[in-house]
Amino acid sequence: MADSLSPECTPLKQEYDSCFNVWFEGYLEPAISPSATDAQRTAHYERKAAEFQQKCGKVYAEYQNCIQKAVKRKGIEPLLQQAREEHPLREPLPPSKESS
Repeated sequence: MADSLSPECTPLKQEYDSCFNVWFEGYLEPAISPSATDAQRTAHYERKAAEFQQKCGKVYAEYQNCIQKAVKRKGIEPLLQQAREEHPLREPLPPSKESS
């Protein structure tokens, strides 16, 4: 695993990466039938999101806080804002009715 943007954040990054990797392995395991309803799929993914928050949410928040401080200290914040303005993240398009 790579080091963090700032050396003091690296232990938190490593802890988060490890937690995420373990959680993600479980996320990828088929836990619902291919014939599951949309409601069953939604419930499954909501459970997985809650599981992530329970297992990794705290260390993720601590790591993000550390990174935000490092970004401000290093003066990178204006560059990030410029990048967000030039290439904003967009919500994915909803699936078309034709593919159903």
